[in-house]
Amino acid sequence: MVRLKTANNAAFRLSYHLVLVTKYRRKCLTGAMLGELREKVAQVCQQWGCEMVEFSGEADHVRLLFEATPTVEPAKFVNSLKTVTSRSLRKHHAEHLGQFYRKPVLWSGSYAIMTAGGAPLEVLKQYIRGQRKPKE
Repeated sequence: MVRLKTANNAAFRLSYHLVLVTKYRRKCLTGAMLGELREKVAQVCQQWGCEMVEFSGEADHVRLLFEATPTVEPAKFVNSLKTVTSRSLRKHHAEHLGQFYRKPVLWSGSYAIMTAGGAPLEVLKQYIRGQRKPKE
């Protein structure tokens, strides 16, 4: 059974799967950089009241599974996450990243975010259809 979190007068479980790719899909992320990214992502999640569930990455992209509260706007969270992590990595790994980019960039302008967890859509549809209709 899925455990719900509660806050004020809401019960929820909002899980997201986020994929960030490097600009031009350049394979510029090293193992050390991925370790630093994991720490920064955990910090940003904590600042936003989110919970980092899982993090992994390769040379040209990272994947993050996180849980958020209903007050977190995913687009704003992702923008903040990309800004903070890009600045941090460019500050600490400027020479390495300079081999790949002439300008101060790291992430592609786009990203992929999907909701994760919970029941499949068809199960939810059946559940909703199966609810008792109110008497008129």
